[in-house]
Amino acid sequence: MARSPLLLQIDSLPELPATMIDHLVRKTADMLPAARCEQIRHVYLTGCGDSHHAAVNAELAFELFAGLPCRAATAMQFGRYLAPTLRENRPGALVVGVSASGVVSRTIEALDLARQGGALTVAVTGQRATPLARVADLVLPVKTPAFPDAPEGIVIPGARSYVASQLALYVLALHIGRERGHLSRGEARQLLEELADSADVMEVTIAANDSVARAVTAAWREAETFVFCGSGPNYGTALFSAAKLLEASGDAATGQDVEEWAHLDYFARRRATPTFLISAAQRDQSRALEIATAARTIGRRVAIIAPQSSALANTADQEVLFPLADGLREAFSPLISCLPGLLFAAYRAALLDEPYFRNFGDGRSSEGGGGISRIRDSQRWDELPS
Repeated sequence: MARSPLLLQIDSLPELPATMIDHLVRKTADMLPAARCEQIRHVYLTGCGDSHHAAVNAELAFELFAGLPCRAATAMQFGRYLAPTLRENRPGALVVGVSASGVVSRTIEALDLARQGGALTVAVTGQRATPLARVADLVLPVKTPAFPDAPEGIVIPGARSYVASQLALYVLALHIGRERGHLSRGEARQLLEELADSADVMEVTIAANDSVARAVTAAWREAETFVFCGSGPNYGTALFSAAKLLEASGDAATGQDVEEWAHLDYFARRRATPTFLISAAQRDQSRALEIATAARTIGRRVAIIAPQSSALANTADQEVLFPLADGLREAFSPLISCLPGLLFAAYRAALLDEPYFRNFGDGRSSEGGGGISRIRDSQRWDELPS
């Protein structure tokens, strides 16, 4: 059977770290000299949709590798609720706005308001000529290698732009950490090599999970709702995985923090709801083990997404296991932990013969990035409130 457009995009993901790291390292060094890095005291990461999910995943990298407190926030939350506090409460703030297209209204607004609030602003975007780039102090262009176009009229859920944004944020964190002296040159070089080597780890993970995803999709065909849980850097992975299922097959899917599942979804009425537990098997492992037991006990169908050598994977005899290849530290794990959810979304859309994004029908439109939802032409705040 021919691979669907989304599956072909997933197959192509390992080429991104293999081809983009050197370019990102050069562009980051050109953009942000050591003197400016030394002035940074706080980091905010903001964006919408996949870009927000990538930002959530990168918080730990900035805290560990740049040695700076970091907060990821949606563009709406940051622009209208956090940006007005920057000048008084956060001198030395760096605000990074992420948008592959560079035309999303809320992210443009957030970065513009951050700059007005006295922050140093960086646009992580596909090219320098975007509206997002024009409101930023600095631009990190993330040019994703060309990929064959989808059949005419088909918009594919984003996967390549998401991975590319993650790579850019990781490289930025490593650069700041090195220039501030938090990392030695040797440590930074070793971490960059690990990022480049993630191409092989991604390829192995895709191969190990393709048939699992196909089989689980068939076994859970009648399911109507899905829950993805993750913590730390993989909370963003849970949000992203739920988003891809919504976009690809239209199923009701939610992303949740692992701990929050015990306080919320634990009480849901539907017993057999498929529940994906995403874990790097490090700081999050002990709680993920407990949640897996609780979910199974109350009748949930549980899928474990974890490193294949982990204790979590080794206790998954009563659950579905999506094995992640070993070789990536927790801060970089979102590069591979997103792959099982992507594969599941692709196979479910194919099984149900569902068009991606519902073909933008039933009142929806792709015009302007979402028609009546006005993603790209929503009214923007032009200045900070007094």
